Order: sequence, then C-alpha cells, then structure tokens
Amino acid sequence: MAPVETVGIWGEPTSTLDWCERNYVQTIYIAELWNTVSNVFMIIPPAFGIWFALKDGLERRFIMAFLGLLVVGVGSWFFHMTLLYEMQLFDELPMIYGTCVFLYCLLESNSPENSHNYPLGAFLCLYAAITTFCYLLIINPLFHQAAYGTLVTGLLLRMIYCVKYEGFSKSLFLFSTVIYGTGFIIWNIDNIFCPNVRSLRDTLPVYVAPVTQLHAWWHVFAGLGTQANIAFGIALRYKFLKRKCIIWSHGIVVPFVRVCPSEHAE
Repeated sequence: MAPVETVGIWGEPTSTLDWCERNYVQTIYIAELWNTVSNVFMIIPPAFGIWFALKDGLERRFIMAFLGLLVVGVGSWFFHMTLLYEMQLFDELPMIYGTCVFLYCLLESNSPENSHNYPLGAFLCLYAAITTFCYLLIINPLFHQAAYGTLVTGLLLRMIYCVKYEGFSKSLFLFSTVIYGTGFIIWNIDNIFCPNVRSLRDTLPVYVAPVTQLHAWWHVFAGLGTQANIAFGIALRYKFLKRKCIIWSHGIVVPFVRVCPSEHAE
C-alpha cells in the first residue's frame, strides 16, 4: 500500500510548490526527507570550496560564488523540510543572487587582477532586485524559473565562448553541462510524470524506493554541476592571470581547482 501522508510539526504546506515526494512519511519533523537531506551536495562541497579559496588567496568573487551555492543548499534544505512559503523564498531567491555572482565571475575572467567591474555588478544587482520585487508581487514559480533560466543561459553561452574562442579546456565545461543538464532532465521527469513515478515507487521494497526520489537526484546533479561551473570560472580566471592551477576531484565526482600562489603557468 502507498504510504499515508500526514501533517507534521510545520503544519499544512503554504509554499506555491509541493514536489513528488509524499509529505511527512518518514518523520513528522521533515516534510520531504529525501528532498531535504540530498541538499548536502549543495552544502558540503562549497564549504570546502570556501576553505580552499581562502587558503589559496583567491579573489573575493569566488568566495562569494561558493557562498552563494551554500546558501542555496541551506535554503533548499529548509524549504523541503517545512514546505513553508517563507522557506521557499529562502531557496529560490538565492538561486538568482548566486547565479548573478557566477555570471559576474565568468564575464570578468579576462580583467586585471583584483579589479572590479562596477557597471556590470550594478546591472546584475539591478536584475536581482527587479526579479525579487516582481516575484514577491506575482507569486508565480514560472516567473522565477524564467528569470533563473535566463541567467543560466547566459552562463552557458559564456562558457561555450571561452571553450570555442579562447581555447579553454573542455573537461570542466563538459562535466558541468552534462551533469547539470542530466539533473534538469530528471527534474522535468519528476514534475511531468509524478503519478507514474509514485506508482512505481509504491511497488518497490522500502530500501529501494528512495532511488525513485527524482527531485532529490536533481539536488545531487545541480550541486555537482554548479560546483564544476565555479571550478571552471576559477581555472579560466587564473589561466588568464598566468597562475598555475591544479584541477582535482575529491571523491572522484566533486571538482575543485587549487591555485598555486607562488608558481606561474608555463
């Protein structure tokens, strides 16, 4: 039999979105258990990224980029744990802010060291502010998805340009694009075919059923893909500054870029 949904300690959901994972099945303290805990892939890697960035003396923009991803992970954790509208905003609005930082990093990859493009920064801040204001008035998740998708498209076009015209390595670009794109496909399958996914889940043993929590897999792939996007930006930036970079992965699938402070690239 399908699990029976109950109302947990956070009360009835007030968010404009409720995902395919049934609510409060495992515990009354977490509305969507798997959609919540899967956010560790957007919390732990950027925390290490901040640590490495501080140790390597990277520009503050990359610390802000990692912090943006970490805040999205924390916001998503609280959103899926509570399904409250306030926590939904804590998840969705930082997605806009963090992606603006990512885009700034990529667009400024060829600028002088420790420089600041104030017009570009002001434009991205204005975009984020207008998006926030409109979203609070419209209260339609499709508007947020369109605003976020516009920024992601800008990131993708800039990365393609860097690979095609600046001869930058394809490895991080392909990793980031394939991983994030796979997550996006999974996200859509979960949204469109939720009744079918739930029916399949109900037929599986309890220890296998969590594999069908596709929105949780979206968190995994989005976290790793965004981590690779930031790594791409770091490697691109410090290649321009002629600093030696080492691209390595911790646990095989989490890419990090370490920048050698005293050595220059050949």
